[in-house]
Amino acid sequence: MLRWILFIVFYLIISYYGFQAMKTVTKNSWIHYIFIALTLFVAANFIVQFTVYSEGRVLNPAKSYAFGFLLAFISFNMVLVPILLGEDILRSIISVYDKIVTKNDNFYLPSRRKFISQVALGLAAIPFTALLYGMYRGKYRFRVLNYTLHFEDLPEAFDGYKITQISDIHSGSFDNKAKIEYGVNLINEQESDIICFTGDMVNNKASEMQDWKSLFGTLKAKDGVFSVLGNHDYGDYVDWPTPEAKTENLNSLIQIQKDMGFDLLLNESRFIEKNGQRIAIVGVENWGKGGFKKAGDLKKAAQNLTTTDFKVLLSHDPSHWEEEVIKDDYNYHLTLSGHTHGMQFGIEIPGWIKWSPAKWRYKYWAGIYKELGQYINVNRGFGYLGYPGRVGIWPEVTVIELKKGTAKS
Repeated sequence: MLRWILFIVFYLIISYYGFQAMKTVTKNSWIHYIFIALTLFVAANFIVQFTVYSEGRVLNPAKSYAFGFLLAFISFNMVLVPILLGEDILRSIISVYDKIVTKNDNFYLPSRRKFISQVALGLAAIPFTALLYGMYRGKYRFRVLNYTLHFEDLPEAFDGYKITQISDIHSGSFDNKAKIEYGVNLINEQESDIICFTGDMVNNKASEMQDWKSLFGTLKAKDGVFSVLGNHDYGDYVDWPTPEAKTENLNSLIQIQKDMGFDLLLNESRFIEKNGQRIAIVGVENWGKGGFKKAGDLKKAAQNLTTTDFKVLLSHDPSHWEEEVIKDDYNYHLTLSGHTHGMQFGIEIPGWIKWSPAKWRYKYWAGIYKELGQYINVNRGFGYLGYPGRVGIWPEVTVIELKKGTAKS
């Protein structure tokens, strides 16, 4: 209860500055009423969705949109607060100075300057409209990212081998079948030799995938579709009535993946053979730094491998690569991960800037990295979670081509 009281107090304080800016810029009372109504509606909808209709940390589209609109509204007001608060401090200093120096007995505050409020509103509109755009268009703005990686010890038969990676489907958040069909078709259009899915098929429950399994079951590649589990796939963020119900949920998700034709690797490996040569596809269960589940067992997954095998590892959380994989004696040539979503918000201009709040949490948060002669690709995700949108960090389909030899400089 206390956290909700603190939230309401905080929300009303920052919204007051938004209202003050509106009053300064326009004298139209209808605009003032509309702003007040939106302020109350956004907060009330958020509170209702996360209390009355809440299932703990279970996220559905209604809750996600309630959070998204609240985030957009708060970001709008938070830009206004430092500007208008700064103006208030300046106005107070001027008033105190006037009273002390000029001996004016009537204490007064100078009126807010319309120009300052106009500038503040203009700046506040930038994150506000960006977040709304991310909810309306950005979350389904799929893009294909192509990489070519060179390995001197890649078997000759696999020179030019293409891998398509997707990650973090989060089917419980979807709300537009046509857009998802477009994304799935985009994956198939890459015509890669293999498709790898690196975890988080659902938000919380296997049932979220029922309406989508026939569509994702159309994913096909010559050498198969391989997958692993992500932290959300275990149902750890749901208050289950019994341990058996939680186990049944995980078994249902495993069965769904089988029905879709996915080869789910639970600390296992598979070999793909061509012309008497082979590469290994290794998949571990989720292993995450900090409080995340650590069910991944690299030693168990590699028990049928040799140190000389060329290996592609599927591991949902990139912190696993940092903490265990790159230090392992077996030398995992390429690791495919996801999990971070690139925080679904950031700025990326190829060759210029690559930034997201995700970098404050993860050292390896999006794209290709190389350490100790080993590569990792951190996929930015196919779906979304929490905030129902993406700004600057778009949903991703990765295509990696393996080449034998050394990259030309």
